[in-house]
Amino acid sequence: MVLEIVQYGHPVLRKKCRPVEEVTDKIRQLAEDMIETMRDAHGVGLAAPQVARDIRMAVIDVSHDPECISFLKVNGEDAELASIMPLVFINPEIDFGKAKESDTEGCLSIQGINADVRRPESVKAKLPQLDGGVLEIETDGLLARALQHEIDHLNGVLFVDRLNAAAKLSVKRKLKRLLEENGY
Repeated sequence: MVLEIVQYGHPVLRKKCRPVEEVTDKIRQLAEDMIETMRDAHGVGLAAPQVARDIRMAVIDVSHDPECISFLKVNGEDAELASIMPLVFINPEIDFGKAKESDTEGCLSIQGINADVRRPESVKAKLPQLDGGVLEIETDGLLARALQHEIDHLNGVLFVDRLNAAAKLSVKRKLKRLLEENGY
């Protein structure tokens, strides 16, 4: 089922989400609904707070662009991107590489605003799965960026918070207008 994506200004987007303590049928259904919602909105990721659930769960699917990464290791082994997509995870942990890069980001909860965000270009993430397993992923490119973006959501951080001062200034009016349009 396609869920409503909450928009900029909704208080849940600023909450530090609580851990998923138990994987229930309700959580599994939410994951399926989130994947459907993300695809319907033409996104590459969606975090639970974006559908008004304050839990540490997110989904990512970047399989439309297999060239979006230069490497992928899953549990220490080289892997194909398609083998882990769509990616559903709960209670993630993430470590960042030292090198940084800028690239354009947008957000399904902040319609009409895209901006360059500087982030670490590679990550190592520990991603508990709904079946009880854990994926340890090392990657770069769009998948690394999507992991950082979605995990930020779980901590109440939005991509516009990561903009440099000049970029923040350039989107300030648009964000104010979004708040008004969204009733906040």
